[in-house]
Amino acid sequence: MALLLRGALIEYGTSFLGPIPNVVIFQFNPETLTRVLQIPPRPVGPTQRETGQAGEPPIEKITLNALFSAADQLNSGNILARTVGIGPQLAALEKMVFPVTTPGGLIGAAIDAVGSLIGGDKKKDPTQPIPRQKSPRVLFIWGLTRLLPVVIESMTITEQQYDSLLNPVEAQVSIGLAVTPVSKCDNDVVGKGAMDYTNMASDTLATVNLANTIALAADLIPF
Repeated sequence: MALLLRGALIEYGTSFLGPIPNVVIFQFNPETLTRVLQIPPRPVGPTQRETGQAGEPPIEKITLNALFSAADQLNSGNILARTVGIGPQLAALEKMVFPVTTPGGLIGAAIDAVGSLIGGDKKKDPTQPIPRQKSPRVLFIWGLTRLLPVVIESMTITEQQYDSLLNPVEAQVSIGLAVTPVSKCDNDVVGKGAMDYTNMASDTLATVNLANTIALAADLIPF
């Protein structure tokens, strides 16, 4: 049986030893994946570069549509699917869009709430401003040669079917991703390593293409 790889989105910490709080593996691999390389405009005026000098690196944008369905789990009597449908998968995806507001995520928030109810001193210091949270760090995995640090720029969830409790049991999710270049992976060991690996794989594939190019070039030379 041929090996079937599945695409995935993985939220991760700042290092290989950091926590991995969220993983979504595509139940069905998207049939298509749209990649757009946005080339920043060259500067004009006094700061413009010489004709042969490269501008800012292109920004890669990826759009895909993922399908989630509880049909197989419902047919096999899966308790979780019967209780909440595909709610867990959709919730996990949504968590990759919103910044984490507490160090422990949902569990930390619950513990804090319980602690405030069972005895906290009501005379607390004035509320201090909370620094803006960063967006979750996410890896997009697609095959053996693409391991990309990304930011989720858009997400459209179309819930298509429900059970008797109005839990979604089938949904299409359109996801827009922006790849984070190496130059912007500050203090991000995982993201920089993933991007370096992907660039190395791309360079290798481009080199392999030389064999095809040499073979095709023979047809361009008149005899």
